[in-house]
Amino acid sequence: MSASLTTRRALAAVLAAGALIGAAAMPAAADGHGHGRDNGRNHGRDHVRDHDNGRDNGRDNGRDQGRGRDHGRDNGRDNGRDNGRDHRAPSSIAIGEVQNEDGMRGDRFGRALNREWVEVKNTGRHAVNLRGYTLTDEQGNRYRFPDFRLDGRSSVKVHTGQGRNTRHDLYQDRRRQVWDDSDTATLRDDRGNIIDTESWGRRGHHHRNG
Repeated sequence: MSASLTTRRALAAVLAAGALIGAAAMPAAADGHGHGRDNGRNHGRDHVRDHDNGRDNGRDNGRDQGRGRDHGRDNGRDNGRDNGRDHRAPSSIAIGEVQNEDGMRGDRFGRALNREWVEVKNTGRHAVNLRGYTLTDEQGNRYRFPDFRLDGRSSVKVHTGQGRNTRHDLYQDRRRQVWDDSDTATLRDDRGNIIDTESWGRRGHHHRNG
């Protein structure tokens, strides 16, 4: 009986010790589980913050790119306006006085043709080469300027008849009258752009530059 009692007491002591160890281990496991849960929450928050930061960076980059496009459009518009201003700059070459003669068709020797002329003037300070410029009437008669340098603040008369070209007189070498009592003289540059017109007739003279 004494041996059996001793065995039961030893077994009871072992079970009690095991219960104490189990009780001590449970809080530690609970702490570890709670710590893991907290780490998971923090990691989730960090992931959300990173996602939000990425979205904000994307918006900022989009705004910067949009501003870059707007800036490019503004520069393009400004350049276009500047180019337009330069393209529309008035020419210093213009038509001056016009002299047309009545009754020339009965002039047997064509002497009166040289009394018919159109003046072309340079209102600028610098000389301009008129090579390729043209002077036309309403009927399509055209005179093309030779290699002629018109000095600044000077003019040249383009005569209908024949003669020798000088610094102040040019000749179309025609045998018939060009300019009628009612007509329009049109001056174009070497690219075919109209730079000046002069009209006369029943309503008087009308001048239009460019």
